[in-house]
Amino acid sequence: MGTIKDKVAIIGMGCTKFGERWDAAPEDLMVEAYKEAIEDAGIEPKDIEAAWQGNQFTEVNQGVSALPLSETLKLPYIPVTHVENMCASGSEALRGASYAVASGVYDIVLALGVEKLKDVGYGGLPELSLGADGKYESLINPNMTAPGMFAQMATRYFAKYNLSPEEGKTMLAKVSSKSHHNGTLCEKAHLRREAPVEVIMKAPIIAWPLGLYDSCGVSDGSAAAIVVRAEDAKKFRPDPVYIKALQIAASSGEDMLYTDYDYTHVESTTRAAIKAYEEAGIKNPREEISMAEVHDCFSITEAVTMEDLQFSPRGRVKEDIDAGRFNLDGEQPIQTDGGLKCFGHPIGASGLRMMYEEYKQLQGKCGPRQVKNPKFGMTHNLGGFPPSCVISVFIVGL
Repeated sequence: MGTIKDKVAIIGMGCTKFGERWDAAPEDLMVEAYKEAIEDAGIEPKDIEAAWQGNQFTEVNQGVSALPLSETLKLPYIPVTHVENMCASGSEALRGASYAVASGVYDIVLALGVEKLKDVGYGGLPELSLGADGKYESLINPNMTAPGMFAQMATRYFAKYNLSPEEGKTMLAKVSSKSHHNGTLCEKAHLRREAPVEVIMKAPIIAWPLGLYDSCGVSDGSAAAIVVRAEDAKKFRPDPVYIKALQIAASSGEDMLYTDYDYTHVESTTRAAIKAYEEAGIKNPREEISMAEVHDCFSITEAVTMEDLQFSPRGRVKEDIDAGRFNLDGEQPIQTDGGLKCFGHPIGASGLRMMYEEYKQLQGKCGPRQVKNPKFGMTHNLGGFPPSCVISVFIVGL
C-alpha cells in the first residue's frame, strides 16, 4: 500500500474567528480565511492551480458545486471541487487537495471549509435527517437526536467500567472545564470564559448525563490551507508543516443494526487510527503524538476517543483525566485551542480549523497556549453517531 507521508506540506493557513457571525455572509468568511492563508504562504491568487471546498449545510450551493469558491475568491478557470463527508467535510477537502499535489498534477492548491449555520436555523435538538431528501431515514430513526445518541454512550461507559453517576459526571465535567480554560487563551474561539467543574455539574441537563456544558455550540466559521509538494515547501517558508498520514474510515452499518456493539467505543476511529499510525510510522501514540484536536461534539466523545486513539488504555481514561494528562500543561495536551467546545462546530470548517491549530502549534506560534517542543500533531473528526459514522484521523509534523 502506498503512503502520503512526507509527500506534501502545508505552507499557509487561515482561519476566521468562529461565532455567531451575523455580520458576515458565507462568502465573507471564505474571503477572510483565504486572505490569511495566501498571505501566510506568501503566494498570489494566480499561483493557485486547483481548489477543494468542504461544506455541509450552508446555502452556498450545498451538494451542487464549488462554484461559489471560484466566484467569491476570484479564481476563475481552474478546477474546483465541492466535497461533503458529514463532519469530516473540511478534512476531506484537505485530503483531496493533498492527493492532487502528491500525484504531481498540481504544484499549489487550496483547501477551504466553510459553514454558516446560524443563518440556516440549525440549533437546539434537530432530528437526524439533514435535508428534504431524508437521507438518513433508511438507517436511523429520524426522531433520534445527537445528544440522545451520545448520552447512551456515556451511560453505557459508566455501566461497563463501574463508574457511579457522580464519578462519571465529574469525569466529563473535567473534560469540558479543561477545554474552556484553553479557549480563554485563543482569540479566534467563540466561547471564551472559564467553566469550573462545579458549575458544569450543576448545569441544565440536555440528555442525561450530558448537560449544557457537555455539548458543543452552533457557530459560523471558515478555515483554509495552501498545499504544495514537500520538496518545494521550503521555497515558500522556513517552517512548513508536513503531512504524515491522512486516513478516513466509514462504518459498515452493522453496529447500528446488531445488538453486540458495546457502545463504549467507536470502531471506525479505532480502525482509522491504526492505519494512520502505520502510515506515519508511529509505534507508540501515547508517547509520540504531542497534541491533538479531536471531535468533542460532546464531552463523552472526547473521553472515549482518547481510548480509541490509544492515548489511554481501555476503560482507564478517567485516570488520565484525573491526572491532568490532557491539560495544556500535561503530557499530551488535547484541544489546545478549546476544541469544538469553545469554537462550536460549523461543520464544513471544523476539520481545517483543527489543522490550523496543529499547524500553528508546530510552528511555535500559539503564545500562552503553546505546547512545548511538539513533534507530531493530530486532528480527528467524527461525522455521524457512534454506531454509524465517518471518521478522519490526520497526522502532521515538522
